[in-house]
Amino acid sequence: MPLKKVVIVPGNGAGDVEHCNWYGWVHKQINKIPGLSCQLKNMPDPVTARESIWLPFMEKDLLCDEETVIIGHSSGAAAAMRYAETHNVFGIILVGAYTSDLGDENERESGYFSRPWEWDKIRANVKHIVQFGSTDDPFLPWEEQQEVADGLKAELHKYTDRGHFQNTHFPELIDSVRKLTKAG
Repeated sequence: MPLKKVVIVPGNGAGDVEHCNWYGWVHKQINKIPGLSCQLKNMPDPVTARESIWLPFMEKDLLCDEETVIIGHSSGAAAAMRYAETHNVFGIILVGAYTSDLGDENERESGYFSRPWEWDKIRANVKHIVQFGSTDDPFLPWEEQQEVADGLKAELHKYTDRGHFQNTHFPELIDSVRKLTKAG
């Protein structure tokens, strides 16, 4: 099935997602690409970002399916990976992905880190996996970002100066989406 839709799943605590980080800018840029639509919505349970709430929302409200690329940032990347363990999607683009609760109570309560990651299932359910990470991320150790890249055999875009990708523009992300529209 062809790529028809992109869904942006933000990090937790983002507030009004349209005005946070690069989300609104990317949303507008993707909607300019012929044949693609992009969804960006405020998530329920935005602070704790519980898996038990976010994954059903991704399925029933955002309608993530085999014609969808899910762009997940931070907690949204964890949600995209868990979603892809049990759902077929066209692709996932992970920004600031990680593998553990980082010793943080809120992350632990989200539920994403309560069991091992099923890398094989994710790879089987997803045609295209792209990852953006930065070695100077103040929240995520590079080792965890690399663990995601290795487990998923992701197309890794490694930076040394992007922190947690909280900038207002993200042209490299748009380039990746454009590339996926041609990938089929």
